[in-house]
Amino acid sequence: MPDAHGNGARHQASDTCNGAESLVATLVASGIEVCFANPGTSEMHFVSALDRIPGLRPVLCLFEGVATGAADGYARMAGKPACTLLHLGPGFANGMANIHNARRGHSPMVNIVGDHATYHERYNAPLKSNVKGFAEAISHWVRRSDSPRTVAADAAQAVWAARQAPGQVATLILPADTAWLPAERPTPPLAVCPPAAVAQGTVDAAARALSRGRKTAILMRGAVLHGDGLQAAGRIAARTGSTLFCDTFTPRLRAGAGSPRVERLPYRGQDILARLDAFEQLLLVGAEPPVSFFAYPGQESWLTPPGCEILTLSLPHEDGEAALAALADALGAPAACPVAPFDPPAPPPSGPLTAQGVMRIVAALLPENAIVTDEGITSTLPHAALLATAAPHDALSLTGGSIGDILPLSTGVAVAAPDRKVVCLEGDGSAMYTLQALWTQARERLDVVTVIYANRSYAVLNQELRMVRAAPGGKRALSLLDLHDPVLDWVRLAEGMGVAAVRAETTQAFADAFAAALREKGPRLIEAVV
Repeated sequence: MPDAHGNGARHQASDTCNGAESLVATLVASGIEVCFANPGTSEMHFVSALDRIPGLRPVLCLFEGVATGAADGYARMAGKPACTLLHLGPGFANGMANIHNARRGHSPMVNIVGDHATYHERYNAPLKSNVKGFAEAISHWVRRSDSPRTVAADAAQAVWAARQAPGQVATLILPADTAWLPAERPTPPLAVCPPAAVAQGTVDAAARALSRGRKTAILMRGAVLHGDGLQAAGRIAARTGSTLFCDTFTPRLRAGAGSPRVERLPYRGQDILARLDAFEQLLLVGAEPPVSFFAYPGQESWLTPPGCEILTLSLPHEDGEAALAALADALGAPAACPVAPFDPPAPPPSGPLTAQGVMRIVAALLPENAIVTDEGITSTLPHAALLATAAPHDALSLTGGSIGDILPLSTGVAVAAPDRKVVCLEGDGSAMYTLQALWTQARERLDVVTVIYANRSYAVLNQELRMVRAAPGGKRALSLLDLHDPVLDWVRLAEGMGVAAVRAETTQAFADAFAAALREKGPRLIEAVV
């Protein structure tokens, strides 16, 4: 007989499933194929269940922020959630920064967070914390399983919640005893509602607005930027003379040769205002009106110019692709639209390596159907337009502003799209937040080429010091923005994680290293000293 704590119940019920097994089987039935995990004691029955329930690929991450960032990248490319496996409140807290990025990017994500056994909580053990409070601060849906017999149903609802348009973060808290005690059976998947349809009246109103001859900017976000909606947007632009834009940090954009030109909004608020100043109306498709990333003394936070009327075609949870197609038809737009030619920039001349030189070489050599992940900010954003006529590719950006996402995100992207080359562009300061992702890339043999812009500083913060009108930085202040003394050695750091690496200080050296990395399969890193 089991004792009051359920000990012995699992042995007695060996011909049934336990809570962890019902959970894993339900996740698999609901379409979850990958688990990015950093488990601890409370999750050992979940870990054990992976050997008995086929269909869920475990990927070990050496830091919880890598697990959550990888789940973000996986979701953006796969179009469905992975799950994470995190250990108690502190483990969830370690992953929160990249959960924030996933939330801001509308990436569907299912977090499984182990917790103390229900009867153990009263003893106030060292790792006890308010796990539910942590989860509620950043998740759209949270549940704590109180019984092993509800675990499967809770898991099915977690996946259902994550897959609600436009994508949500769902967190299921699993007390250890609900994982090891007997459960009844897995639960079949729940039907997911499609994105809401845009009312015909909304499409008609947009058609009338775009037929008035007013200069129009169309700001898009979400699936419309990498699906059929992008071609429909191009048709609309061809018919009306509108200009297509996407957010500065858009989750995913199909770009390069063969795609309609979509201009990325600048990073700085004053530059956005200047760019949009000539437009008389702004049509939003799954996007929100642009605002400044931060507040700055004497500068506007609201970045729609005065006199520019804001119109909404679709909200983030609505079917923007169908709405764009309907709008194109209502306007009598042509069946095809102009697209970017394949005309990559010429490589830079020989000499010391610069950030622009790196981007010119990447654009010139980028293979067809690659995936470019980018968190360079000061090194990449000023030169991002160089990719507009490169080979066809997908571009993924940091969405929530919490740096340290791109190395993990690239890891998840490569798991979701193993037949495509991933090119990761990252600054040296940001990369240090989650460099453990390189180890996972090596372990999983992922095809990622990482370019580290080694400018030996938090370069963007040097700009911010001036932008917020703080007093000019002295020695002590600037020491907080500087990465010298000691200098980070990215070749040795990468090799210590099992990733082959080289350093490049000239344009020729970088071009040679990048071309060589593209020819090889598996993870490679190039430290680009700029």
